[in-house]
Amino acid sequence: MTPSLTPRLLVTTAAGLSTLLLVLAVSLHGLPFGGDTTADAAQVAVRVDQVGYLRGEKKQAYVMGPSAALAGARFKVVDAKGKAVAAGRLGAVTGRWNAKYPSVRTADLSALNTPGTYQVVLTGTAAGRSPAFRVADARELMTPLVRDNVRFLQAQRDGADVLPAGALPGGTLKHGPSHLADKNATVYADPEYDEEGDELLDERLTPTGDRADVSGGWFDAGDFLKFTGTTSYSVAELLLAQRDLPHMKELSAEATHGLDWLDKMWDEDSETLYAQVGIGAGNENVRTDHDVWRLPEADDRLDVSPGDPDYTIKHRPVFRANDPGEPITPSLAGRVAAVFALAAQRAADSDPEQAQDWLDKAAAVYDLADTDPDPDEPLFTAFPSAFYPEDSWQDDMEFAGSELALAAGKLGDDRESGWTADSARWARAYLDSDVKGTLNVADVSALAHVDLATAMDGTRTNGVGDEELYEDLRRQLEDGVDRAGHDPFGAGAVYDDFDAVPHTFGLVATARLYAKATGDTRYAAFAGQQRGWALGANAWGTSFMIGAGEVYPHCPEHQLANLRGSHDGKGAILRGAVVNGPNEASKLEELNGFPTMKKCTAAPPTGAWTDFDGKGARYVDDVGAWQTVEPALDFTTTALLAFALTAQADNRYPAGGSR
Repeated sequence: MTPSLTPRLLVTTAAGLSTLLLVLAVSLHGLPFGGDTTADAAQVAVRVDQVGYLRGEKKQAYVMGPSAALAGARFKVVDAKGKAVAAGRLGAVTGRWNAKYPSVRTADLSALNTPGTYQVVLTGTAAGRSPAFRVADARELMTPLVRDNVRFLQAQRDGADVLPAGALPGGTLKHGPSHLADKNATVYADPEYDEEGDELLDERLTPTGDRADVSGGWFDAGDFLKFTGTTSYSVAELLLAQRDLPHMKELSAEATHGLDWLDKMWDEDSETLYAQVGIGAGNENVRTDHDVWRLPEADDRLDVSPGDPDYTIKHRPVFRANDPGEPITPSLAGRVAAVFALAAQRAADSDPEQAQDWLDKAAAVYDLADTDPDPDEPLFTAFPSAFYPEDSWQDDMEFAGSELALAAGKLGDDRESGWTADSARWARAYLDSDVKGTLNVADVSALAHVDLATAMDGTRTNGVGDEELYEDLRRQLEDGVDRAGHDPFGAGAVYDDFDAVPHTFGLVATARLYAKATGDTRYAAFAGQQRGWALGANAWGTSFMIGAGEVYPHCPEHQLANLRGSHDGKGAILRGAVVNGPNEASKLEELNGFPTMKKCTAAPPTGAWTDFDGKGARYVDDVGAWQTVEPALDFTTTALLAFALTAQADNRYPAGGSR
């Protein structure tokens, strides 16, 4: 993701230290659990989904430590009053993790279905206690997480339409109106970068003579840049989540906020799509968003004139995805068209006239898509393109076609069949390509496949039917299942590369979409396992969503959180933000630092994060570690969609079982 600025906050508590035993566990109040004091029990940790498990789903905790200590270990589950409600032996070894924690074994909690708050306590040859976790119905457990994700989006708002303090829940980060100059911003010619995208080659940016109102929207990540590519992805997920949580007013309001900004980024009079507001990589003449660490409203107070290096911080440049009336890069055109078509679907019943307006905008953007891009040139989504590289675009066009068709069907528009056929054609092209991935900001095929199947309604066109689409969803999930089968903690994503956590939530969302579309729940247990990994059942024992669970990021690389938030978890935090999570160890050799950055480093409840690094992956909770603890729009909305879909597990399809 964008190498920007993000502080993360993680709860740090002290565990008990005895002469023979350091128990890696924390009780509900952060107090040590006393147990077996044999030397073999000195390094044992219990990992659980710290948010909790759904009633009826397969539930699994992980225990990591020396093989000898775990060989004779047992576990019991205690409720909030300390009463034992279940007990058992540890399961088989799932693999080796690192030298300090060489053995990983499971504790099966699946029989635990009575709602309540619990902890896992080790007995026998090992001692340890897990963080607390809940067992509850899906809606009860998941809906608060969606609301927290929305709180992150509220904190990311830019422009004049920030929420007043009285409209926000306590403990929510707040800031004042920001980047008001975006209302009359200068449009510049495409900037030229070196091959790596690290340095701007233009001595100065070149104005085109055009101006645009690009105010509002959301900050992309820990910085204050705004991208059409990531915002359109996130708005699409919010609108899709609304299908499952239609009565959540704050979700609807935030989807509308993002949609309003995307509407500004499309100039229908000149047929121009704007791609980006702000610049993140410059030179000595052009200072950028990534060169300073400050509150967002500070930019408006700068006293600068054209030619000053800081001019582009206050008067942020706008860059285009296409020259007026010319073809638009297909990844952006497809995604924006899909969002406008989703907006048309949302408005179809309440305001058909507005819905038709959204549909016509979607069609106009869709018609300008460059569907014959140069295969030797990288797909463009941002400046520099290295910020958000992307290999596929047929999935974006399939997504657009399917949503256009569904919107047309709702409005009685005679273009429905043509768009359905188009979507199927792009689906066929995607299925035949060698750039197939899984759900994340660079691949929306999972979203496209499900809605195309709905649009086709059992028919077959352009060599595509339901079965081919569902087979590709199974391909995406089976890739994750295969990785999980070889990982000690059942991780389905690659966690020694960027975007491990959002890829994980993408797998959860895909499994839920697949079950909802087909009735086949074979991946329900896998979805629960992946959700658990992202929320604490991992080697590091931390949730990767701020505010979720007992242990979570406290020092995100995020300017607002660093300068205005709490660093001990007791005040305002960037609640609901989802971070990258573990990354390749070599990528963390250098951390970000700025003179105005408040120092923030958070340790785990016991030991150091390095104690838990393994398999080439590393995790750091430090404000300078953008590689692991920078939150982002797309990270958070992918989690939001996964939670929203899971919230419906009680009513629409089972949480576990098989077809």
